[in-house]
Amino acid sequence: MKIAVLTSGGVDSSVALKLLQEQGHDVTAFYLKIWLEDELSFLGESCPWDEDLRYVREICDKNKIPLEVVSMQKEYFDTVVSYTIKEVKSGRTPNPDVMCNNNVKFGLFVKKIDKSFEKIATGHYAEVFKKAGIYYLKKTPDPIKDQTYFLSNLKQKQLARLVFPLKNLKKEQVRKLAQKYDLPNKDRKDSQGICFLGKFKYNDFIKHYLGVKVGDIIEFETGKKLAEHEGFWYYTIGQRKGIKLSGGPWFVVKKDIKKNIVYVSSHYHEADKKRDILKVGHFNWFSGKIPIAKNLRVKLRHGENSYKCSLKKLSKTTAQIKISGNDQGIAPGQFAAFYSGKICLGSAVITG
Repeated sequence: MKIAVLTSGGVDSSVALKLLQEQGHDVTAFYLKIWLEDELSFLGESCPWDEDLRYVREICDKNKIPLEVVSMQKEYFDTVVSYTIKEVKSGRTPNPDVMCNNNVKFGLFVKKIDKSFEKIATGHYAEVFKKAGIYYLKKTPDPIKDQTYFLSNLKQKQLARLVFPLKNLKKEQVRKLAQKYDLPNKDRKDSQGICFLGKFKYNDFIKHYLGVKVGDIIEFETGKKLAEHEGFWYYTIGQRKGIKLSGGPWFVVKKDIKKNIVYVSSHYHEADKKRDILKVGHFNWFSGKIPIAKNLRVKLRHGENSYKCSLKKLSKTTAQIKISGNDQGIAPGQFAAFYSGKICLGSAVITG
């Protein structure tokens, strides 16, 4: 099978590439060039992705695998970066990695490559399978690395083209394979942070586009001004880190976008403060309709944690979710991914 393999220079995508080659597939490695020159210049940085591409070239040269570098800076900015800026400016909490998968990796990139490639592969920890003519995602054995959350907004045509070679592996197994194959990046640490930022700090990126706008930090319960901030866009609901107030811990509980006010509370975890109901919209059900599942669970962010939940349809475009516990970080703009057992059923966007 002729497969296009997206490679990043990390261990996961490198092992995925080598596994597919060993299985006898006709593989070509693709490295997406998404470097943001304006941000690099603003932050006084040289390109931090040189090392990534160097690793990819070494691996491809050693294993005689064709490599193509695809320039996609404009596509990244027009979709992922512009979306992130718009959401933050509107007071919502974006998820650039979800949109990157939708619009770039498995969207615009596919349109750029030769149609002869039957499948697109990456080093994601997930599995695609087909049931009754419908493609779904399945969790991998590694609950920490599982990335079905980030893929839960993909469409059927996209899922039909995807293959994830790491679907049955845990991270430690992938590391052992990297050692077995003697990959040059076998001891490289996992990358952290948002897809297009690389080593940039998120707040530095936001400051480049939205600047500074001084406003008040107010205690939610009393209305007392506690301090000032440099812009509501640097804060998200449920945030604790970076508030820098004594007498806490303090958490962000509300934002007034028009008045540029950030409300905080030091009583965030008290029993009377229920945070177990949320509204969602912009559904992406893999089956095309709201699932009927007795043991429905929801993830509100990437990670191991999920909640039992009930789903009540409010209209054709909205629903109410009640979760089995209190979540201190429910924020509009975030994605909610739904599961029945190990099967991911799709996603929605939190609206309130």
